[in-house]
Amino acid sequence: MKLCARSAFTGYFVAVLCAFVGVSFSSAQEVLPRPEPPFKGHIGRTVQESTKDFPQEVKAPKGAPNILLILTDDVGFGASSTFGGPIPTPTFDRLAKNGLRYTQFHTTALCSPTRAALLTGRNHHSANAGIIMEGGTGFPGYNTLMSKSVGSFAEVLRQNGYNTAWYGKNHNVPDWHTSQAGPYDLWPTGLGFEYFYGFIGGDTSQWAPAIYENIKPIEPPHDQKDYFFDHDMADHAIARIQMLHAVAPDKPWLAYFAPGTAHAPHHAPKDVIASFKGQFDQGWDKVREETIARQKAMGIIPSDTKLTERSEGIPAWDSLDADHKKVFAHMMEVYAAALSNCDREIGRVLDAIQDLGELDNTLVIYIQGDNGASAEGGQQGLLNEMAFFNATREDFTEVMRRMDELGGPTTFNHYPIGWAHAMDTPFQWTKQIASHFGGTRNGMVISWPARIKDKGGIRPQFHHVIDIAPTILEAVGVQPPSVLNGVPQKPIEGVSMVYTFDSPTAPSTHRTQYFEMFANRAIYNDGWVAATTPPLPPWASGKTIDIDDYKWELYDVSKDFSEANNLAAQQPKKLRDLQELFWIEAAKYNVLPLDNSKLERMNVDNRPSLTRGRTEFTFFPGMTRIPEGTAPSILNKSFRVTADVTIPANGADGILITQGGRFNGWGLYLLDGIPVFHYNLVGVQRYNVAGPDKLSAGKHTVVVDFKYDGGGLGKGGLATLSVDGKKATEVKFARTIPFRISADETLDIGEDTGTPVSEDYHVPFKFTGTIAKVVILLGDEKITATDQQAMEQAESDFAVSD
Repeated sequence: MKLCARSAFTGYFVAVLCAFVGVSFSSAQEVLPRPEPPFKGHIGRTVQESTKDFPQEVKAPKGAPNILLILTDDVGFGASSTFGGPIPTPTFDRLAKNGLRYTQFHTTALCSPTRAALLTGRNHHSANAGIIMEGGTGFPGYNTLMSKSVGSFAEVLRQNGYNTAWYGKNHNVPDWHTSQAGPYDLWPTGLGFEYFYGFIGGDTSQWAPAIYENIKPIEPPHDQKDYFFDHDMADHAIARIQMLHAVAPDKPWLAYFAPGTAHAPHHAPKDVIASFKGQFDQGWDKVREETIARQKAMGIIPSDTKLTERSEGIPAWDSLDADHKKVFAHMMEVYAAALSNCDREIGRVLDAIQDLGELDNTLVIYIQGDNGASAEGGQQGLLNEMAFFNATREDFTEVMRRMDELGGPTTFNHYPIGWAHAMDTPFQWTKQIASHFGGTRNGMVISWPARIKDKGGIRPQFHHVIDIAPTILEAVGVQPPSVLNGVPQKPIEGVSMVYTFDSPTAPSTHRTQYFEMFANRAIYNDGWVAATTPPLPPWASGKTIDIDDYKWELYDVSKDFSEANNLAAQQPKKLRDLQELFWIEAAKYNVLPLDNSKLERMNVDNRPSLTRGRTEFTFFPGMTRIPEGTAPSILNKSFRVTADVTIPANGADGILITQGGRFNGWGLYLLDGIPVFHYNLVGVQRYNVAGPDKLSAGKHTVVVDFKYDGGGLGKGGLATLSVDGKKATEVKFARTIPFRISADETLDIGEDTGTPVSEDYHVPFKFTGTIAKVVILLGDEKITATDQQAMEQAESDFAVSD
């Protein structure tokens, strides 16, 4: 053990500790951080009598490559041109021609779990991330608190002489850790990344993103008309890479580049959208046929691969009327523009590396999607994704009227399920469905010109996202440590893919892999897959069946690439063997207990909270960017908002308090001196409660009192606006927000940091008077199990009746 040569006592202590906790490690593994080296000089009475000796800082192994790790969002196997899809991705193509394409690479079927597995080299449940951050529950595999025993490869590289940075989407911070109260140990800067520039939640607008630099919230330039986050993110990555090269050209770096594209909202510049006009008028069924033909011709898939049937609930393109075809084709044009534009921005980063002369010794791993394409747009697609998350139907005539806005700043749009299925060609199903390759198969390219000689090669070995971390560590020449920052480490559960670099036909060393998400589950073993039949499509969240009532399917994927031929009836013994293997793997990796609930897991009562039990909240001016997971929830209850303000002699305008924005939320503000309470239900229904008179100079108390009707989720109520104790006006609300206000917009005092909750003003709309304080009082209404079931059924009805 190398540690013992440095410090026998420390080595003995760590060995005893590891033995006590049941962790074993080879003699090649080390403890990080390493012990301070001993002073090798000589200290005399004076400097002249002494010999100095600087401590030798850690350096990366000689010749270690730079690493650019790219992960896009919600992109299916059959989307990119690199894997036969209809969307041009020239940067992805460029890397594939200079490197290797992996045709059997897998993710977990959902974003946060895939990202945790990527960073740690362990299965998502082993990393305590078996579900998205907003759905954590109190079981080890699902609590969303990434364990210190599964340290990230970035932290290992940082302590082995690398500079490290993360750009773009995070979505690995537990919901109750996302505020400025922290803690920050699970933020990127606590996971081995020296620098972070991106967003913390599941998605964000490209036009008005909720950006953090390290742990500090910052605002994009709201007055810059051509601002676009993917471009801004690429600018930051390029600037840092150039700076590191100028300052320390011999020190390698890691850049983790994780755009939010092409997750909803599907945003893109207008000229890029226009370039795709008419390219998807043939519809999703024809696009699937065109894609599989290209995949076969390119050698991406075997020539005998069958095109799977449309999943139940997806309409045939020819069954649609002309108006629906027109809108849906344009939605796909917008999605294609978003992904293609993102690939172009990635190309700018690659060009900058090449201009520095560093591309040959840069290991580029480009994973096209953290899961399959998303079907969360439902049958109709969406102007506003928050409509789906709040079980609110959009009127198709309104969607059609506003179709030219799609991709722009006034929409939070998503395409319909038919396109999601087409982007997963040739497979069944989509994102969320971990039982089938439509949810878990993603295109991946590795390029490293200095090491990989088989330019343009194809690699068919079965691999999984947990294999990325060990691949990087082997490429660098670093062993995973036995102890990291004082915590004994779980063994890496993935395998390195370096063996495939020179061996196109080598047997896969990743022989067994389980999959699970919302109890949709599968097990792969040596070319066979046993998988459950999804009882609900991913665009629905209503009542489902018992865990033990799921049907099972069986596929020989060594001969049936697309999982088109179900052999369960012909080979029941093989199916039983694989089912038993699934339970073994599930017990081994913290997958149990299986849980097929969705809405229940989104309930904040399932996890720790900074707000539970509190009914009074006091805020002061300047308090902004308070995320929904740590803000008082006014949903499904009565509430009162009281703002104490002082109006100057010339009057005042601006935000007193707001939460959410253009796509869902509420706000209390002064407009032309008149107090206004605006309530926005996903842009479908809006309520304006405005006082008749301007506030005069001096001190005033503005109160909004909302009395909830009760009787379930998302019910109505009466909103009353009062000024200085006198009722000004009242408005009856027919319905309110039932589930979630926003994925990324926040609660703000004295200004609006995101998008405007009403089109009556422009952000930031800072208050021009003085706010003493704003107080929120919450009622104590309880949501019963019957209420919850009723809303679940409503959501299920919504999902299948668009």
